[in-house]
Amino acid sequence: MTTRTLVAPEDIDRIDLADPSTFVEHDLTEVWRHLRQHDPVHWQPESARGPGFWVVTKHADFNAVCRDTTNFTSERGNVLDTLLQQADSAGGRMLVVTDGPRHVKLRKLLLKAFAPRALHVVTERLKAVTRRLVGEAVERGETDFAKEVAAHIPLATICDLLAVPEEDRMDILALTKQTISSESADHTAMDGWMAKNQLLLYFADLARHRKDTPHADVVAMLAGGEIDGLPLSEDEIILNCYNLILGGDETSRLSMIGAVEAFATHPGQWRALRDGEVTVRTAVEEVLRWTSPTQHFGRTATHDTVVGGQAVAAGEIVTVWSVSANRDESVFELPYTFDLARSPNNHVAFGYGPHFCLGAYLARIEVTTLLETLRELVSTVELRGPAERIYSTSLTGLSSLPVALVPT
Repeated sequence: MTTRTLVAPEDIDRIDLADPSTFVEHDLTEVWRHLRQHDPVHWQPESARGPGFWVVTKHADFNAVCRDTTNFTSERGNVLDTLLQQADSAGGRMLVVTDGPRHVKLRKLLLKAFAPRALHVVTERLKAVTRRLVGEAVERGETDFAKEVAAHIPLATICDLLAVPEEDRMDILALTKQTISSESADHTAMDGWMAKNQLLLYFADLARHRKDTPHADVVAMLAGGEIDGLPLSEDEIILNCYNLILGGDETSRLSMIGAVEAFATHPGQWRALRDGEVTVRTAVEEVLRWTSPTQHFGRTATHDTVVGGQAVAAGEIVTVWSVSANRDESVFELPYTFDLARSPNNHVAFGYGPHFCLGAYLARIEVTTLLETLRELVSTVELRGPAERIYSTSLTGLSSLPVALVPT
């Protein structure tokens, strides 16, 4: 694993937040702390990667930007990779980069698939898959939790929702891992673009088949869905399937891996969970706060406005960083302490406002199921090798985590 260098606040000007390697090579703990206290709306200068952008680090300012649909838009991109290109080809068609009345109606259509009643069958399968994978890991003694357990749980769930055939699922996993993150520093923007296009072509083919045959899944629902009496375009169907497969896999997977790493490095907290001294409900929320797998969200200012006392001009990019907001000392007591009993826990791991994560309910079920299964089957969690971090600007977490899950 690459040793991460703790960056001192005075070195902030040499840090490029648009470079995926930054988050693998550097520990930005002190930088985020300094920015929250002294420069909460910080300007990251223009670079070879694209124009400059604002970096918002405080919890209150994070929420203010996310809920302000008058002065900010998502339609030019909602992560740095697309914002720096100053355009998102899916703008106005894919839910996360659609605003206004169209966003409200498209979200309402998609929410049908994520209602508790609709998720009942999927949840039962999730429990079975989780128990099998954790049980097999316990029997092996040592396992790479990231690759052999966590990689398969959220993927199986979202693929069940989309009715992706079993034989295609490992290919889908490989593509999702390359689209907005990577396990290698050699990964290029072209690699991500090609993976994205392969996913889009896959769902285009799947949607065409589902449109004319009876299926009870999200792809079929989108293919037969209507807004204002008109069917969704083929692009809208494909792009929202792509959105769901990425959102439904990456963030839950990284939270699960981060949870197990935290249990190994904070054994007292693991014992408290295992022995029932803290509830799974509060533990899930602390895992989400602690891991903050989607480390930033982005917007473009549509009007001259003010964020945290800082003037922001129309057309400028504003990024809000959940990895910092979820450590804000003004909101969280002892924010750098992993505390599974933390309550209240007003984290922003799922964002905030109109674009609050569509799959938050499902993600909580997935993490809950994992914690309940670990608590039942595992006595201790021990690190057995160096972990490896993913390369990404939008996501944060581990691609490899060798551990021993000692049975109860």
